[in-house]
Amino acid sequence: MLDRLTTEQSNPHSDQIDSMNSLEIVQLMNAEDAKITAAVEKEAKTIATAIDLIANAFLKGGRLIYMGAGTSGRLGVLDASECPPTFNSPPELVVGLIAGGESALTSAIEGAEDHPEFAIADLNQIDFHQNDVLVGIATSGRTPYVIAGLKYAQEQGAQTIAITCNQENQLAEIANLTICPIVGPEVITGSTRLKAGTATKMVLNMLTTGAMVRIGKTYGNLMVDLRATNEKLVDRSIRILMAFTNLSREEAEPVLASCKGELKTAIVHVMRRVSPETARELLKQTQGHLRQVLEETA
Repeated sequence: MLDRLTTEQSNPHSDQIDSMNSLEIVQLMNAEDAKITAAVEKEAKTIATAIDLIANAFLKGGRLIYMGAGTSGRLGVLDASECPPTFNSPPELVVGLIAGGESALTSAIEGAEDHPEFAIADLNQIDFHQNDVLVGIATSGRTPYVIAGLKYAQEQGAQTIAITCNQENQLAEIANLTICPIVGPEVITGSTRLKAGTATKMVLNMLTTGAMVRIGKTYGNLMVDLRATNEKLVDRSIRILMAFTNLSREEAEPVLASCKGELKTAIVHVMRRVSPETARELLKQTQGHLRQVLEETA
């Protein structure tokens, strides 16, 4: 029953919110949001295990698939869409599915989340297979669309991860892993785009960032797996190349161009004193881990 869910309870700290002024509302919401980090921290080990599952799937040719309805679905689509520009990952590596399709990103699609068959159709549409990882996102822990997707993924032999913000949930009975930050009642009763939504996006950030780091998309905290396709990325790539190699801007620009805008290739080309073609091969041999290439004896 919905009335038993933590996220559907009334928050006693906000029961007079309609009598508050704007500053008081901000202070109240900020105080409530301060509880989110601790709730996510309690799930740290499970999140770390999920990162390993996703990274291993990537290395085996699998994908990360998010599936959710409403706010949960939108957050999955958002996180997926942020991966290509951040990590130069192919758009098909991380995919977000939302009940009701693309139109549900901006408009409520009545009843879409209540159709289990939609989940199976959506997964079939993207040729979901056993090497993929499905992350089902449902704050309530009871969304039929997400439950059906997780069951279908399990039947295919794929790894499944659930994200919910309610201890009593149906997802844990299905998924291999369940990430469950308990953020408590919302400032506006049942409005899970607030604390639950923030906690969910924090977890999604960790999943994709952690997995991308594990497969070599960064060197330290630098986004080195860039392909310079616009002015901002060209400038960022040149600055990183200069920092690695001590080249001047005038020297770095033609080097990056000779490597077709591939930053990691350019770094290896200069630091290992090899051709761009050899640099690409060295990176391929280490599955893209720049640190391993640079630390090997030339």
